[in-house]
Amino acid sequence: MRFLVSGGPTHEYLDDVRYLGNPSTGAIGIAVAETAIARGHEVTLVLGPTHLPDPNGVTVVRVTSALEMHAAMTEACASADAVVMTAAVSDYRPRSRVEGKIKKGTDHLVLELAKNPDILGDLGRIRGSRVLLGFALEAAPPDEARDHARDKLAAKNLDAIVLNRRGSFGGAGMEDVSVLEADGSTTRLGAPDKVSLAGWLVAFCEERDTHGAGGARES
Repeated sequence: MRFLVSGGPTHEYLDDVRYLGNPSTGAIGIAVAETAIARGHEVTLVLGPTHLPDPNGVTVVRVTSALEMHAAMTEACASADAVVMTAAVSDYRPRSRVEGKIKKGTDHLVLELAKNPDILGDLGRIRGSRVLLGFALEAAPPDEARDHARDKLAAKNLDAIVLNRRGSFGGAGMEDVSVLEADGSTTRLGAPDKVSLAGWLVAFCEERDTHGAGGARES
């Protein structure tokens, strides 16, 4: 199979030295890529700004912003059999970027933000018969979080979505992970380490690949 994986955060620059971002390290995306390579698959990893090194044997496309990640994922999707979107993408970006550095001035600074493209939603519209997995990081109460994830699963035309909590950021493990599938089933995985979760996700894609390894995909 040919895997396309996204990982890491995106950085949306306010000026030349400051940005909007989040604590994602890209570890789960890298783990998925490494697991898929170890199982004999081809992998392209679109990786946001992270301190972690590129995994061996993987075609890595480094990006910074959500717009760059959208372009890279859309282009690479054409040759993929399975897409696993783990990246923590900024929903908004500054409407304009200031050259140089914003100087300290008044007591309040108002930032005007523009909405970033919905990468996962756009991939869902062009997925054809590809396997498509997404992530939903939620801070809401459990029942509300599941409802949000289920809505996202349907709206973005996914095979499954990985629901997890904000404690999943930054460490080696994940917090309160459940996988919700399009058929209505839910698998509760608890608090797996990221390598174990990566193995589960790659196996899920292998089981649902309808064309066989390297088979042609409808666009």
